[in-house]
Amino acid sequence: MPTIEANGRTTAYAVDGAGPPLVLLHGATGSGPAHFASLLPALRDGFLCYLPDARGHGGTAWEAGESWTTPDLVADLDAFVDAIGLSTFHLLGYSLGGMTALHYAARFPDRIRTLAAISIAPEREPRLSVGRALMDPDRIERDDPEWAAGLAARHDPNHGPGSWRRLLDAIVADIAEQPLLTAGELREIDAPTLIVAGDRDPFVPIAQASGLARQVLDGRLLVLPDVGHDSLVEHVSVLAAALADFYRSTETLARARAREPSPTEVRS
Repeated sequence: MPTIEANGRTTAYAVDGAGPPLVLLHGATGSGPAHFASLLPALRDGFLCYLPDARGHGGTAWEAGESWTTPDLVADLDAFVDAIGLSTFHLLGYSLGGMTALHYAARFPDRIRTLAAISIAPEREPRLSVGRALMDPDRIERDDPEWAAGLAARHDPNHGPGSWRRLLDAIVADIAEQPLLTAGELREIDAPTLIVAGDRDPFVPIAQASGLARQVLDGRLLVLPDVGHDSLVEHVSVLAAALADFYRSTETLARARAREPSPTEVRS
């Protein structure tokens, strides 16, 4: 994977496709290429997709004792898009990446052409309680050794033995302490926004996803049936089709937000 210096750290990222820029932010314990492997084929024909690894994930640096918070991830994203030369872009975030995307879009609304926030809601609960139960490193090693081995294989080569345990502790600590977006801040998100939730997601009740879609200025809601938190795998064909419809229906607005001329203006 290529790397770039952003916010004082070496950030690993993948890039694929052709078209307007789309930045995809992965979920906790994942990486860009791993979490979006099933969705990327549906996106790369229409977008130039950038998939950065969050700090401490995959190939992106994170040192022991260094801060790991939602504001840090927002600053990392801002530095990354500046480093690769994007002034405006489409943004899609899943779970942890969805929270980063929401905070970024609330802080820098003019840079966002469209926003898709998948498997995330701004409330702290039940995310915190579920996260504490599911992302406990001792429980994972005891009850799910296959997942523990996968986490070690993904993160330890770049961050040292046992780094995945430190990362999970930092993620849960951040959920407990991260600043919650206010109704006013969410209203600052004025780009066309698609909120996606599985109807069996223990982290994100449908009522919270629905509330988020109403709070942003131009929100739409997609509820995936019989889907838990892993909406990038379960019924991915339905998600891909819904995203295609969303991007098609918002193309004119997105072009205006990008300050790009329309095809007619280009030809004239």
